[in-house]
Amino acid sequence: MAGVTSPLRLTDIAAQAQVSEATVSRVLNGKAGVAAGTRHKVLAAMDLLGYERPVRLRRRSNGLVGLLIPELTNPIFPAFAQVIEQALAGHGYTPVLCTQTPGGATEDELVEQLEERGVTGIVFLSGLHADAHADPSRYQRLAARGLPFVLINGFNEHVNAPFVSPDDRVAARMAVRHLADLGHQRIGLAIGPTRYVPSARKAEGFTAALAELGLASGEADIQRTLFTVEGGHAAGGALLDRGCTGIVCGSDPMALGVIRAARQRGLRVPEDVSVVGFDDSPLIPFTDPPLTTVRQPVRAMATAAVGALLEAVGGTPVQQTEFVFQPELVVRGSTAQAPPRP
Repeated sequence: MAGVTSPLRLTDIAAQAQVSEATVSRVLNGKAGVAAGTRHKVLAAMDLLGYERPVRLRRRSNGLVGLLIPELTNPIFPAFAQVIEQALAGHGYTPVLCTQTPGGATEDELVEQLEERGVTGIVFLSGLHADAHADPSRYQRLAARGLPFVLINGFNEHVNAPFVSPDDRVAARMAVRHLADLGHQRIGLAIGPTRYVPSARKAEGFTAALAELGLASGEADIQRTLFTVEGGHAAGGALLDRGCTGIVCGSDPMALGVIRAARQRGLRVPEDVSVVGFDDSPLIPFTDPPLTTVRQPVRAMATAAVGALLEAVGGTPVQQTEFVFQPELVVRGSTAQAPPRP
């Protein structure tokens, strides 16, 4: 590993980490006086550049933290997982990723397995806490056992824990107002089942925005289906049949399904139909057309979730709090002026 401290490599690492070469040298030599966040940036730079860490820099984990996510096919979940794992690693914790798959282990079974392995805490992302029909007592029992946890995307008033959410109502209002500003009069919503808190909140924001703008709406203008390409395809077909020229979607995969449904009908996006997604996961800017979407502030939300969890791990009394983060409308190529009315 003598080559790691060579001037050339120090320069590369310093540039990647955006710190001085002197700081890199202090980290590599195990010197004191370097902030934990700066040290983490240097180690991350080494990892990205493919340099093996010196043995003296390898540290013991502070503990395991479970991360439960629904699945990996929707790219927003890996995006969250990556930031959460980075944040945990920066504090010396080792993440244990648990993914639910159809026919696989349930959330309760995964929690039991994590507890058997002695995890320090658990992060739940879009779990059963987001399902208004699910029994919240599972989380009450978990809290009674003294295991800290935090819940992302979904709120339940019966669970005494920190929650982290985007403002789903504002997200839907942003999307509707954007389409209305483009002249769209008939706007539809493709969303997941109402039993899920994010879906219900988006539907509330959607309906309120239409009412504020004086635009006509009916129950059939909200199509509830799955948060998938296939779900978006089915919802999009129904909304297009109702004459919607602007469609707001509950996820980016749903928006891609709506675009596919439009093209199968010989319609162009955005010339004939404008489509707005939700999430803005990393590959979305490269779709055809690039998707206009409402961005979840993933990094801020994930960092806040880890911070809340580690406060609980550190002994700070846990209270029911929902940290709500503001989304951002990202305008790209899937929305345009409404077509002329026949």
